[in-house]
Amino acid sequence: MAFRNMLVLSLVFFLYIMKVKSSSVGDKISELPGQPVVNFQQYSGYVTLDENKERTLFYYFVEAQVDPLSKPILLWLNGGPGCSSLGVGAFSENGPFRPSGNVLVRNEYSWNREANMLYLESPIGVGFSYATNSSSYEGVNDNITARDNLVFLQKWFVKFPQYKNRSLFIAGESYAGHYIPQLAEMILQSNSKEQLFHLKGIALGNPVLEFATDFNSRAEYFWSHGLISDGTYKLFTSTCNYSRYVSEYYRGSLSPICSKVMSIVNQETSRFVDKYDVTLDVCISSVFSQSKVLNPQQVTETIDVCVEDETVNYLNRRDVQKALHARLVGLNRWLVCSNILDYEHLDLEIPTISAVGNIVKAGIPVLVYSGDQDSVVPLTGSRTLVHKLAQQLALSTSSPYRVWFAGMQVGGWTQVYGDLLSFATIRGASHEAPFSQPERSLVLFKSFLEGKPLPETF
Repeated sequence: MAFRNMLVLSLVFFLYIMKVKSSSVGDKISELPGQPVVNFQQYSGYVTLDENKERTLFYYFVEAQVDPLSKPILLWLNGGPGCSSLGVGAFSENGPFRPSGNVLVRNEYSWNREANMLYLESPIGVGFSYATNSSSYEGVNDNITARDNLVFLQKWFVKFPQYKNRSLFIAGESYAGHYIPQLAEMILQSNSKEQLFHLKGIALGNPVLEFATDFNSRAEYFWSHGLISDGTYKLFTSTCNYSRYVSEYYRGSLSPICSKVMSIVNQETSRFVDKYDVTLDVCISSVFSQSKVLNPQQVTETIDVCVEDETVNYLNRRDVQKALHARLVGLNRWLVCSNILDYEHLDLEIPTISAVGNIVKAGIPVLVYSGDQDSVVPLTGSRTLVHKLAQQLALSTSSPYRVWFAGMQVGGWTQVYGDLLSFATIRGASHEAPFSQPERSLVLFKSFLEGKPLPETF
C-alpha cells in the first residue's frame, strides 16, 4: 500500500512538472535568426488578458546568463505612451543582442547578466500586442494600462510558475514614470488580499513624474547648455512655458503666443540637435525617440529619422517574427511606436510622484535616475521632485550628494534619502541611458538590485 501511494504521488508530481513545462514550452525560442551562440534560454509569445481572447499582450523573456532560478525578475517597460519595450528596451538598450545588418551581436552589458529580463509590449496596440476588435485601441488610459499590466503579470506567473516566488523588480523610462508607479500601487493593493508578487524595488529612468516640474525644467536645461538665448529663455519661462504649450496642444487650443514662443525655441535649438541627447549627432534611429507625447510638435507619419533602422528592419523580417512566435494583426509592419493606439494624452498631467511616495511608505525601494544629456525630461526636474518627496516623507539624507564610479571613470552623481529613496545621474547618458552609456547603466542596475551603494572608488 505504501509503495502504491508513493507511486501515485510520484505520478502526480510528474504530471505537475509536465504541465508546468508545457505551459511555457510553446513560447521557447530555439534560436533567433543571426544570433550568436548563448548559454541562456529565451521565450516570447502572448498572454491573453480576457476570456474572449480578444486582447493579448506580447512579451520577450530572457533568462539570466548564470543560475536563472536564483536571480530576480525585472519587468522592463518603455514609455511613449505607445512605444515598444521589445524594440527599444530589449534590442536597443539593455537586452542581450543588438541587430547589426543581417545578424545579432552580443551586448556585453546586457542586464541579463544580473537578472531574468521580462520585456512587455504594452499597452494593447503596441508592437506585436493586439486586439481583435479595433475599439480596444480607443480611449486607452493610464488606469487601463496599469490594470492590463497587472493581469499580464498574474497570468505570466501561471505560465512560468518556477519564477513565482522570485524577487520582482520593475524598471523603465520616460512615460514609464506613469506606468510603473501605477502598476506598483496595484500590485501592493493586490498583495493586501493575497501575496502574489514579491515586489522588491522600482527604478525610473528620466521619468515623467510631475508634468509641470518635469517639462518646465526644459527651459533651464536648454539655456544652461547654450541651446537658447537669454531672451528666449525669458520667453520660455514667463510668456509660455513648455507645460502650457503641451497642455494647449493636446486640448486643440494652441494659443498664438505659445505657437510663436515654440517656433523661436525650435529655431534656436535647431532640428539638427537630438533633444534626447544634446551631445549626439541628429541622425539617430527613431528607436530612441519616444516622442508621441513628450515632443508632440515632432510627431510625423513616418517615425524613422535615418534611412537605416536596424531594429525595425530586423523585427519586420518574417523569419524573425516566426522565431519570436509573433504575429501582426491589423498591421502591415511592426512599428517602434504605435500608430493605431489612441491614448488619453491628458493623462500626462496626472502627477505620479505621490504614487512614488506611497510605494516608499510601503517599504519598497525606489531609484530615480537621469541620463544627464537628456533635455526632454531633464535631470533638474527629477532631482527637484525627489528632494521634495524626501522632505514630505521626512527622510533625511543618508548619503550626501557625491560622485560614483564605473570603469575607472566618474559614472555620475547620487544622493540617498533614508533607506529607500535615491536619486542618481548617469554621466554622458541620453534619455535612453542603457543605449548611450551601457557600462555605467549596468553598474547602476547591479547596485540597485543588490541594494548596495554605488561605487565610491574604482
